[in-house]
Amino acid sequence: MDPHAQDGELLAESALRPSTLGEFAGQPRVSDQLSLVLDAARHRGSVPDHVLLSGPPGLGKTTLAMIIAAELGSPIRISSGPAIQHAGDLAAILSGLTEGEVFFLDEIHRMSRPAEEMLYLAMEDFRVDVVVGKGPGATAIPLEIPPFTLVGATTRAGLLPGPLRDRFGFTAQLDFYDTEALRSIVRRSASLLGIRLEGGTDEVIASRSRGTPRIANRLLRRVRDYAQVRADGRLDPRTAIAALELYEVDELGLDRLDRGVLSALCERFGGGPVGLSTLAMAVGEEAETVEEVAEPFLVRQGFLMRTPRGRVATPRGWAHLGLVAPQASEPDLFGDG
Repeated sequence: MDPHAQDGELLAESALRPSTLGEFAGQPRVSDQLSLVLDAARHRGSVPDHVLLSGPPGLGKTTLAMIIAAELGSPIRISSGPAIQHAGDLAAILSGLTEGEVFFLDEIHRMSRPAEEMLYLAMEDFRVDVVVGKGPGATAIPLEIPPFTLVGATTRAGLLPGPLRDRFGFTAQLDFYDTEALRSIVRRSASLLGIRLEGGTDEVIASRSRGTPRIANRLLRRVRDYAQVRADGRLDPRTAIAALELYEVDELGLDRLDRGVLSALCERFGGGPVGLSTLAMAVGEEAETVEEVAEPFLVRQGFLMRTPRGRVATPRGWAHLGLVAPQASEPDLFGDG
């Protein structure tokens, strides 16, 4: 992809982010809870408790971290778990924080163990111990750091060790958005992009967005491109459907990879059970990509099951492809092989 086009995409995504909790649609429970945490901290004149944001990609964890900083009127420092592989990396960041600053740590479950252990002390006592020297002569020098608020984000909360989870004063679990909330997001984004949607276009886009605002905004931009080039700029439901068919996004939001996995499972392996690595090889993708990108949505839609013996297509999955499921004994539905 052209770097300038990629920069434009990132700028477009950034411009569409809500900047206040009032603008953050689709997660009313989380917004109310977070608003209470921030308001109480302001009344006390102290920094808010540390916040853990958990949920699948694209639901607004980074946006919420930025909103927290904006609501507090504080600067924000951004890093990620994979970037912090040594305790020294974390110490350098923490020692540079200012009082009340928000430290957003994305993919917090991927931090190294030494850095994780240093973070425990920083979160609890606002202090880090810097080790100077090596061997028997090494000494730990305590370094005070100003009070700050850590906002951690994770797509896999189960991988976080208990001691780290327990140090967060507030944990928010973000859920997939319903179609009505996504319609609202599409309309807001269209307005910010200067796009006029004709009746029902927002529903076409929202219904194919897999419950995810990031995908909804991306599809909106692709529909806009199609309308500008092939439909004289007119953005009606028919144009939206034609655009999304061109980009291989079907009426339920399945894309090329999703359909490839489901088709391979049904047409090449008789509906399974089949192992993950074999299925990934059949569609020419890495096993990790199939497991983390395609499978969660297919399972959520009821098209695929994970059983102790492997992946199995459901009757609903067969029907979505327009195929008839073969008569077979019921698979074991328990476990996650």
